[in-house]
Amino acid sequence: MRLKEKIILITGGYTGIGRAIARRCVAEGAKVMVNGLEEDRGKTLVEELGAENASTFTIDITNPQAPQKLVAEALNTYGKLDAVVNNAAFIGSSNINTTDIPLMERMLAVNSIAPLAIIQAALPHLSEVRGCVLNIGSINAWGGEPNLLAYSISKGALMTMTRNLGDSLFRDYGVRVNQINPGWVLTEKEILNKKEQGMKSDWYKDIPDIFAPAGRIFTPEEIATACLYWLSDECGPVSSQVMDLEQFPVIGRNLPKSWEGSH
Repeated sequence: MRLKEKIILITGGYTGIGRAIARRCVAEGAKVMVNGLEEDRGKTLVEELGAENASTFTIDITNPQAPQKLVAEALNTYGKLDAVVNNAAFIGSSNINTTDIPLMERMLAVNSIAPLAIIQAALPHLSEVRGCVLNIGSINAWGGEPNLLAYSISKGALMTMTRNLGDSLFRDYGVRVNQINPGWVLTEKEILNKKEQGMKSDWYKDIPDIFAPAGRIFTPEEIATACLYWLSDECGPVSSQVMDLEQFPVIGRNLPKSWEGSH
């Protein structure tokens, strides 16, 4: 039981990676306060995990009152707060020609500003137990794809925040801050997004080696498993670190010969 008796707040936890993290945390002995947008999905998750192990709070994290409300709900329900997982994210395609200011502001609000506000609200309570923060980023934080411009910028900001706070908060408050940057993950939303883009319904069964040397992309459960180390006491004094979860080098990748000279 690697997370026994820990209380963990997870944003964006009703579906996908966040839901997998919630499931794994409970399996390892934690109790979770899960946030999301679709109330019915939240209720289903609590039924699955058990009301004694999980509770939900449905709110848009960009609501100015959301950070304080989420933290207060966790404290009122469980009496303390050991960890925050900033997982909620807004994902959308855009490039230099389609990234307008409202889109950029929304992307930053969800992916960068709200996580900061939640950390600010949780910090006094995390410091009492020498707790931690785990931010869920993206390998696109390192530069990203041309059609993920706004998203990549927002995840780059999150990564810089992790590096900065991971240093200052650990020294001043004893609170570790780290980040995981997942690669391509097979969530239910990703399946739907690709179908809406015109791809076949089982597109994930035939992904080119250049994108998935393993012949498949990650499952949410694999990302959740990686989270355990960062949320547990096994992490020790590790802080301000970013771990890429990908099948190939994100920077300096060796491309196949067929790609040489084509870019």
